[in-house]
Amino acid sequence: MATADTQTTENTAQDGHPRKRKVMLLGLTAIVIAGCLGVFAWHELYGRWNESTDDAYVNGNVVEITPLVTGTVVSIGADDGDLVHEGQVLINFDPNDAQVGLQSAEANLARTVRQVRGLYSNVDGMRAQVAAQKAEVQKAQENYNRRKNLAASGAISQEELSHARDDLTSARNALANAQQQLNTTNALVDDTVVSNHPDVQAAAAQLRQAYLTNARSTLIAPVTGYVAKRTVQLGQRVQPGTALMAVIPLDQLWIDANFKETQLRDMRIGQPVDIEADIYGSDVKYSGTIDSLGAGTGSAFALLPAQNATGNWIKIVQRVPVRIHINAEELAKHPLRVGLSTLVNVNLRDQSGPVLAQQPPQQASFSTNVYDRQLGEADALIARLIHDNSATIGKTAQR
Repeated sequence: MATADTQTTENTAQDGHPRKRKVMLLGLTAIVIAGCLGVFAWHELYGRWNESTDDAYVNGNVVEITPLVTGTVVSIGADDGDLVHEGQVLINFDPNDAQVGLQSAEANLARTVRQVRGLYSNVDGMRAQVAAQKAEVQKAQENYNRRKNLAASGAISQEELSHARDDLTSARNALANAQQQLNTTNALVDDTVVSNHPDVQAAAAQLRQAYLTNARSTLIAPVTGYVAKRTVQLGQRVQPGTALMAVIPLDQLWIDANFKETQLRDMRIGQPVDIEADIYGSDVKYSGTIDSLGAGTGSAFALLPAQNATGNWIKIVQRVPVRIHINAEELAKHPLRVGLSTLVNVNLRDQSGPVLAQQPPQQASFSTNVYDRQLGEADALIARLIHDNSATIGKTAQR
């Protein structure tokens, strides 16, 4: 009896194993199918519409401070990390040589204006002389006519008539000589006033250059930003073009994201971008948009580009830089620095934008007018000197 019960139990267990395996296989199949459906749904709803990379870094304008003139550094107004405003003095050179040159140019302009005034005065004098000679000619002509009539009646001798004729000839020659001198003198000032006379303009140009040389002995910040890369030292003798420091405007930053070429198919200008910076982590997110897609791969513009025709060719997926604009308000709340690492994710759903820019820029992307002020100050000084040294010019000079 015991043997029969044992055999029955074994048969029941053997019948249950295939059923259990079948249930497990069905469950595993369901899990795999659900996983595949989940992956497919994720790809269709999210994955295919997004491209991301962590090969993305903050970039910006690194404005180099370089002198335009030779000089010896006597003061440094800012150090690394300092905030400077547009137009603020950064570096001063020894000004003595430049100031002496400026004073010499001022004196030269004043002297030239007075010399040109003399030319206009000469014209007035020559015109008066011509008028006087015309009167002499008229007087000599009348005297000759009277004596000619008297000589015809025998009232005077032929010798007296000859003297009258000689006087008339001399008067005419003097008039011609005076007229020639007037023309020569007038050619030096014709169709000009003192301010636009060529000699004055040449002296003004020399003064303008001397003023700019003196002004450029003081190096000012072309933009508002933070000082970096200061290498200049007191007493250093620097030449034009030497990099002395840099100013970085941290409100003019962007992201350079290097996407694989296989990720660019659906990328368009204007698509929205989510940005995370490693410095803040996932707690801080920035929004941005694609500004432009690079005109070439990074390797194409490398200092030593790859030579794929050598025979040692290995295919490598290339990366193309994509510039991403950062929302200005978010950037102001959480400042970034040049060179920081970021993670960017591009939403590809809106593909209405162009792949490449369709129109050239309508205005300068970045500009400064701090140097225009120097030229304006130079022109104001020139105008004052011309006015002060030509205040007594007569009507002839003002015509």
